[in-house]
Amino acid sequence: MPKDKYPITPAIRALRQNNVEFEPFEYEYQDKGGTSQTALELNIDEHSVVKTLIFKADSNIICVLMHGDKEVSTKELSRIIGVKKIEQADEKSAMNITGYQFGGTSPFGHRRAIPFYCEESILKIEDIYINGGKRGFIIKIKSNTLLTILKPILVNVAI
Repeated sequence: MPKDKYPITPAIRALRQNNVEFEPFEYEYQDKGGTSQTALELNIDEHSVVKTLIFKADSNIICVLMHGDKEVSTKELSRIIGVKKIEQADEKSAMNITGYQFGGTSPFGHRRAIPFYCEESILKIEDIYINGGKRGFIIKIKSNTLLTILKPILVNVAI
């Protein structure tokens, strides 16, 4: 893909507005392919691919950023943030809040502001790959971009 030809999503607009450098990548999206497919397609380590996960924490919607090869301990996260139950948000609720469909959710450019939580060890990786706001569209950014743009609460909830 030519570097000047890529989707202009709300995520890309948000990054441009904040003068964030990024490198775009497009690939053939496969339903249920997940981060393992992304890593395979781009020939990168799945640990550096960051998932944007939307959860329902009691009655609130939150976003959790996690390594592609790890899962979120919802039990530990609920203890940390002081809620009784955390479960994956249904597709309709997630789309209403973020503006993105499952498989194409970026943490940047959401329709509404929600709390962000980020696995702390993600920041130990200099370059990360994260969804650009469309299925099959990934961007490479510096991990510290997450801190400056999203201002997430750092957590240790990877399993």
